Amino acid sequence: MKKAAITTLGCKTNQFESAAMVESLAKMDYTIVPFTDCADIYVINTCTVTAKSDAESRRLIRRARRQNPSAKIVVTGCYAQLAHGEIRELPGVSIILGNNEKKDLVGILEELEQEQIVRVSDIAKERRADAIVLETFSEHTRAFLQVQNGCDSYCSYCIVPHVRGSSRSVMPDEAVDGVMAFAGKGFKEVVLTGIHLGMYGIDLDPRTSLLDLLSAIEECSVIARLRIGSLEPAEIPDSLITFLAASKIVCPHLHIPLQSGDDRILGSMNRHYTTRFYRETIEKIMVAIPDVCIGTDIIAGFPGETDKEFNNTMKFLESLPLAYFHVFPFSPRAQTPAAGMSGQVHGSVVKERAKILRELSNAKKMSYYNRFLGRELPVLVQGREPDGSFKGLSRNYIPVRMIGDGNPLNTEVKATIREVDKEFVRGEMIS
Repeated sequence: MKKAAITTLGCKTNQFESAAMVESLAKMDYTIVPFTDCADIYVINTCTVTAKSDAESRRLIRRARRQNPSAKIVVTGCYAQLAHGEIRELPGVSIILGNNEKKDLVGILEELEQEQIVRVSDIAKERRADAIVLETFSEHTRAFLQVQNGCDSYCSYCIVPHVRGSSRSVMPDEAVDGVMAFAGKGFKEVVLTGIHLGMYGIDLDPRTSLLDLLSAIEECSVIARLRIGSLEPAEIPDSLITFLAASKIVCPHLHIPLQSGDDRILGSMNRHYTTRFYRETIEKIMVAIPDVCIGTDIIAGFPGETDKEFNNTMKFLESLPLAYFHVFPFSPRAQTPAAGMSGQVHGSVVKERAKILRELSNAKKMSYYNRFLGRELPVLVQGREPDGSFKGLSRNYIPVRMIGDGNPLNTEVKATIREVDKEFVRGEMIS
């Protein structure tokens, strides 16, 4: 029996698409092994958001070739979509697939007779988002469901619209069917993912919205927990906040990218909001959902960011009730306006600013976790640690380690929080 290994870089959309490839390979009697093992086929599902992710993709290609020089190496994802000409020159690469073509992986493997196959279509011409419903998932408690793909925003630093195409949505009935299918297989939480999730439905006829989709899923009453991915600040209307506050299934966890806490830099980034608007949005959410976990994205060292603008960002972040940040050192990407902007920040300064932002993020996270000391949280049990404790995830996105009895895997239990660790909290499971 042939062995296949797959590794994934980047976003939850990529993770979902990797899970679909794993499932299709397993159906063709491939044994799925860790990427560190010797395999007959290695699949690298790449990201190209930063130069670092490009370099990591190339490193993984070299690693696969060292592990088994005779293996077939498949490179797909956003880096493959953007730079397939560059990748085809790398030794050992057998197949290069664009983002549209990765779903055809198994069929392409079967026709592999020539030395190298390159299948990368023009993603800008794609107008459909086909539903992909998985029969299984490597994580047995939470499943990811892609309901939207592509982006029309064209932020000045972002390569994503060039490698994912325009915004397109899965039909609502297909998305609901996907949630129901996961629920029927025993999953207790489904995470809705997309490249630009807040734009869900605007491309469909009749036009619909993310709120409409969430309402339809809630009406079905089939899943215990529903989590939504990243939402842009300008795409969270009051009606959505009201719905989230009243929902019995949508988890109180939102990821709302900021990118900069300085209005001039936000303008250069082509972000269509101000810091005042962002603050007002966060405050409205906090009033409606007091224990909500809100995370954000921040770019360190965007072109033109002087010490003044960076300090504005720090002060703004310090003043907000955020639970964590994802910090991205600015990386110039070809084909984006930011790559050619004046005022490029020296790499050492970018690195130092990113470090400072991550330290603030850690402090914010500890402050958020400490709010729940002595309180009870509903926790979905995901597994067991070597020390015998159970690990799980609260509805408001706090990783929990618990002591308790029985076998509560894939059930939601209540836990009293007793201690805060660096990356999680510790508690006692309530019988």
